Amino acid sequence: MSNKYISRREFLKLSAFGAGSLAIRPFLSSSNLDDFPTADKLGRVCYGRWDLKARPDHDAETVGHVFDDEIVVWQREVVGRWPFRNNQKWIETPNGFLWGAYIQPVHNQLNEPVIEIPQTSIGPGMWVDVTVPYVDLQMINPPPRHAFFRDRYEKNLPLRFYYSQILWVDQVRTLDDGRIQYRVTEKYGNRGDIFWADARAFRPITPDEVTPINPQIEDKRIVVDVSRERQALSCFEGNSEVYYCRVSSGQLDGSTPLGTYSIWRKLMSIHMEGGTAVAGWDVSGVGWTNLFTSNGVAIHSTYWHNNFGEPESNGCVNVAPQDAKWIFRWTNPDVKPDPGEYTITDYTATKVSVIRA
Repeated sequence: MSNKYISRREFLKLSAFGAGSLAIRPFLSSSNLDDFPTADKLGRVCYGRWDLKARPDHDAETVGHVFDDEIVVWQREVVGRWPFRNNQKWIETPNGFLWGAYIQPVHNQLNEPVIEIPQTSIGPGMWVDVTVPYVDLQMINPPPRHAFFRDRYEKNLPLRFYYSQILWVDQVRTLDDGRIQYRVTEKYGNRGDIFWADARAFRPITPDEVTPINPQIEDKRIVVDVSRERQALSCFEGNSEVYYCRVSSGQLDGSTPLGTYSIWRKLMSIHMEGGTAVAGWDVSGVGWTNLFTSNGVAIHSTYWHNNFGEPESNGCVNVAPQDAKWIFRWTNPDVKPDPGEYTITDYTATKVSVIRA
């Protein structure tokens, strides 16, 4: 699949930094869902180390640092200055300003666990989304089969799912201390990794949430402008633009190929991986996916960066979770939560035009 988390080489550098630099950063330990900061809105540092600035300006005084998976209080988003970048969003925190490109907006919303898993045509299970900054996982069948989990597992770093990921729950259990856990996995694209996790972190997705938007309209098309200055997606019904959002397309010329395509497969969630051992990607629980090229380029939800408006992927069209969900519901044909996937074999699918204006 054409997507980006970070390159394999970048990931290994960051993993080594996290495991070998304890003197200058806190150890990335397991966290209880009740330990996150209390605030209406939070931000998660997506990866690496980032400077806290006294002002929303790249050249301002550095007043501190944050590290991967650190959770900060998101006071407000402001326009600042980072030379030569399209993205000028900065996040104000109680301790300073962070460039917003790699700070994921998150909440910490705990859920009442479901005690009985519903039955579906593909067996017991339900689609859920993660509503906390992250949730630590207990692997049922180690070692991990997927590269991202495997690298963390080998370095004794916590395995985690992150805010807005879409996953599949097929079992529930109650521990001796009364805590309730879900058995969480991925229905599509998974090599077999299965986990137990705190059930409070997951919100069941209801059928009403995925009801199609304007399904009676057949003349629908998506236009994705991959020019570096634009990085935008528009949804049209006839000649009327009905939705607009910023995107992150492929970083290399042609990695998001120009042309007109038809969406050929839709999935509520899929595990994406590809590339080489040196420059690969591996991301789990990628929600609201619309595949539109034969080699796996898709429009989908993105939780590993917040850099919409700049090229960021290996080819896919990255969009914010709320935008991806709307687009998924709007594109034809619609997909039911049972089973949560549809492969299109006729000519009713929404067209996708990739242009460079």
